[in-house]
Amino acid sequence: MSTVSQIMTKGPKTVGPGVSIVSAAKTMRTARVGSLLVKKGKKLVGIVTDTDIVRRAISTNKNLTKLTVEKIMTTPICTIEWNRPVDDAQDMMGDLGVRHLGVTKGGEIIGVISVRDLLLFYKRYAQSKISPEMTYSEPKISQD
Repeated sequence: MSTVSQIMTKGPKTVGPGVSIVSAAKTMRTARVGSLLVKKGKKLVGIVTDTDIVRRAISTNKNLTKLTVEKIMTTPICTIEWNRPVDDAQDMMGDLGVRHLGVTKGGEIIGVISVRDLLLFYKRYAQSKISPEMTYSEPKISQD
């Protein structure tokens, strides 16, 4: 079975806790990611996700240029060990109600796994089980 480290995003992007929501959103867009780890000095103190931005910032009508990541981030970061099976990540996300997990090795976060990573993994798995005689098509959707 595949492990979390095989499908995670390596080298997760980080921001400081004092970064504005607008700046964090721009960083996510540029990096094409749905989460940023929040780093204070050398310590990871939380995670901010696109969902956090929508639910805890935009929907509250607060000034997004003045509101900082620290005010809406999720802390502590939910984590899973790098060598755990992918199914464990799916179960953990479902049980905790989160869409992103930090991936740890030796107590240090080395990557992030998202619901999108799981979807791509299971899509490839399903496609590998389809016989060559069967046709499979999918809509072509681009990502912003």
